[in-house]
Amino acid sequence: MTEPLHEEEHGALGPRLNWLRAAVLGANDGIVSTAGLVVGVAGATDSRSALLTAGLAGLLAGSMSMAAGEYVSVSTQRDSERAALAMERRELRERPGAELEELTGLLEEHGLSREVAAEAAEQLTARDALRAHARVELGIDPDELTNPWHAAGASFLAFTVGALLPLLAIVLPPAPWRLAVTVGSVLAALVLTGWSSAGLGAARPGRAVLRNVGGGALAMGVTYAAGALLGAARV
Repeated sequence: MTEPLHEEEHGALGPRLNWLRAAVLGANDGIVSTAGLVVGVAGATDSRSALLTAGLAGLLAGSMSMAAGEYVSVSTQRDSERAALAMERRELRERPGAELEELTGLLEEHGLSREVAAEAAEQLTARDALRAHARVELGIDPDELTNPWHAAGASFLAFTVGALLPLLAIVLPPAPWRLAVTVGSVLAALVLTGWSSAGLGAARPGRAVLRNVGGGALAMGVTYAAGALLGAARV
């Protein structure tokens, strides 16, 4: 009894970890892209209104783009899942014997003996044939298809939360401190998101943190240099 319960809890935990990992990565995108934008503008001007306008524009554009992209992507995935389920439903209706044999073979590939696999396939088919084939053959839970609206909302929220950090860091401090506060807070946040994403992916945090911080620092350095050059050329 313990093993099935453990597998069920593990199956429920997997999607949650995927959503959490996606949220961390979305926040990371919001941090890096908005930081690059406002630091670039800061290289050209110290106008608080200009920095606020650029930061808000970047936040809104980025969050909407992330949400729209995620909605389209997950909608396509959901359509594919529905099409696969419809095909499986048709095959179960038209050739149940062949589908039973296919399910038996798939269970054998999971390590069951022929006799046990055949018995398990018969019991699963008798209980809910479509669900059995969807889970074992397609890796789909018919009751938990991906939701594009949930994905879009989560991406929008994650990006917005991440983008607020560099936006507030660049507009709230006094002018002489803006750049230092922004760079410091962004790098600290990138350490956190890099560490979190590595932990959720069961990877070593050191390399993930270095890549994350290095990429963010490079983005801010390049955009600041570009902004400074444009500001100097305008003068």
